[in-house]
Amino acid sequence: MIALTIVLIIVTTFISIMAFSRRDIQYKWIFNPYQVHTHKEYWRFISSGFVHADYSHLILNMVALYFFGKTVEYHLTDNFELLGKFYFILLYLGGIVVSDIPSFLKHRDNPGFNSLGASGGVAAVLFGSILYRPTAPLSLMFIPIAIPAFILGALYLIYSYYSGKKMVDNINHDAHLYGALFGLFFTIILNPPVVIGFVNQIKDFSLF
Repeated sequence: MIALTIVLIIVTTFISIMAFSRRDIQYKWIFNPYQVHTHKEYWRFISSGFVHADYSHLILNMVALYFFGKTVEYHLTDNFELLGKFYFILLYLGGIVVSDIPSFLKHRDNPGFNSLGASGGVAAVLFGSILYRPTAPLSLMFIPIAIPAFILGALYLIYSYYSGKKMVDNINHDAHLYGALFGLFFTIILNPPVVIGFVNQIKDFSLF
């Protein structure tokens, strides 16, 4: 059976590339809180996760989804069998929806605000992966060394929170933050023993 992670990557890539040349599709699917609020276009909470700004935005999200999605999908399937596939979809799509809620509340009267991309869903999957494998080495493009996942995750949350407050760029940091938090809470509620496993893995961890 083909992994849902791969299916999501294929579908998102196809729709995003199509929207690059069909701006009418991007306009119809992008998350615009004003359109949602005024015209009740609630589908934008989900559709916005399947369109991206450009190829670099798309590739970054899909590469992250590939690596972390496989881990989360494996653990959910191992714990819940076929139902685990359903939970994985809920985690991913739920992350996209929840990550858009703060933007909706802030900008529902602002016709000029737009947000797009799968970052909220990817962040949810990423933080689900961190709960399962907290000491796995992770690295970022601008950091030449690998950092344990739980430490990098904490830094990610702090950075997203303060960057969202400053609003100095065109990145929707609130989406990253709330997508990540959703991933944590969803995974814990779904599988409470994951917390014990998380603690057991990091309690004896040492950088040296």
